[in-house]
Amino acid sequence: MTSPGSEERGGSRLRYWFSALSYGVLAIGIGCGEGIERLPGPGAEASAAAPEATPATQTRPSSATGTPADRLPRVVAVGDLHADLPASLAALEMAGVIDGDGRWSGGEAVLVQTGDVTDRGPDSKEVIELLERLEGEAAAAGGRVIAMLGNHEAMNLMGDWRYVSPEDVEDFGTVEDRRAAFTPGAPIADRLLSSPMVVVLDRVVYTHGGVTPEYAEMGLDVLNGITPQVIAGRVPPQALGEDSPLWYRGYVDEPELTACKRLEAALLELAAERMVVGHTTRRDGRIQSRCGGRLLVIDTGISAHYGGHLSALEVLDGDARAIYPSGPEDLPDP
Repeated sequence: MTSPGSEERGGSRLRYWFSALSYGVLAIGIGCGEGIERLPGPGAEASAAAPEATPATQTRPSSATGTPADRLPRVVAVGDLHADLPASLAALEMAGVIDGDGRWSGGEAVLVQTGDVTDRGPDSKEVIELLERLEGEAAAAGGRVIAMLGNHEAMNLMGDWRYVSPEDVEDFGTVEDRRAAFTPGAPIADRLLSSPMVVVLDRVVYTHGGVTPEYAEMGLDVLNGITPQVIAGRVPPQALGEDSPLWYRGYVDEPELTACKRLEAALLELAAERMVVGHTTRRDGRIQSRCGGRLLVIDTGISAHYGGHLSALEVLDGDARAIYPSGPEDLPDP
């Protein structure tokens, strides 16, 4: 999907000024030119206090060479699931992180889900609950589950339901029941608001759309605090516009000559060597590599809405490979 009301930006650019105040509230000033995307502002329910910013997620930063001893045992990343519980279970079982009963079987592995578990399909509540349950089971086994924020979760929190299916509404009971579930203070809403927008694991950046150099300059703490502050009404919604990590498509859509130069600048800011993104669906059902393996695009259309193309990404000792029902395939490494 495209961001709402996409326009040609021309020569306009977004400028950021930010500071973290001693009491923990972000102050972000945003100057925007013509054509900058504006998501709908938070509704009345969203004006309530939101959870404070999530701590930055950076696990075992390794040197540029990255010896195996510096790295996590196994990282599995799965892209957009779009409220499709059967497809979610099938993809995770194929990747070897759950068993046939849907229980964690990944041991000490780290599972990263890069956002967009809501909308399109009928099972947003069940997919959110699945990841929450697996988080506890993985922790008990020495592993970890990181459920990230996508643009569709942010849209739901902001009252933008254009892509919510009638079946999904019925699953909650009524429209009012679903609206209440996505209002700050409710368990689902608070879980989504505490989900990170950007994480860095072993010099790999995981995010939904893509982190531009301008946003990378903010640092992880500020980036992962933006969404709760927008929902609480403390930061303008433009902070989650089309150039934000939730919506950005430039690394996927622009020519590599342009995209790779900007990607390199963002990776340098984040002390990373690769970025993994979802958001922009690969219609051939295959994980895409760009910029010599520095960018991996893992939204292959796992949900039935997009064709049920199961896939997962595995990063082991710095080596990336795609996992498909037909078997694993090696991917370029930077």
